[in-house]
Amino acid sequence: MELSLEKWYRILAPRPAVLVSTISAKGIANAAPFSFVSPVSADPPLIAFASDPEHDTARNILETKDFVVNLPSRGIIGQLWACAGSLPPEKSEFDASGLKAEKSLKVKSPGVRECFGRFECRLEDHYTTGDHVLFVGRVLRAYIRDDLMKGGRFLAEKSDFLLHIGGPEFGLLGETIKVK
Repeated sequence: MELSLEKWYRILAPRPAVLVSTISAKGIANAAPFSFVSPVSADPPLIAFASDPEHDTARNILETKDFVVNLPSRGIIGQLWACAGSLPPEKSEFDASGLKAEKSLKVKSPGVRECFGRFECRLEDHYTTGDHVLFVGRVLRAYIRDDLMKGGRFLAEKSDFLLHIGGPEFGLLGETIKVK
């Protein structure tokens, strides 16, 4: 079956769902879901995600030069989806969704308390790529809940990490397969 090029990326799924939190120059905290996200370098530690340039997230990052990539689980899927709505820049998605902002240690942008992990990032660079802006952040601090690591291994199946399929559809990791 030939797939329309307008929908090509929809079969590159599921993708990790994250909440990117930022703060505006006026001090308004923002959180928005993204699934166009990937590590792009181990040394230095860099992560990238793509955003519509019109979103508050993009504007905030360009103003303050930092952001936090938060890793959500199934337990906050409703709150994550509430953050996908369009609010005026003077309104906070934290307030609208009931999520709690948590002070970061290395950046101005807050983390999302309910998320099981987060990466505090300083803007390294950004690129206009088609209809999106690709933001590359240098990870200054990585955090994960203690119960999700064992012997240096991430217990992904225990995390209930959300995987984005498309629109309001999400999946969960069902099985881990180890190659022998």
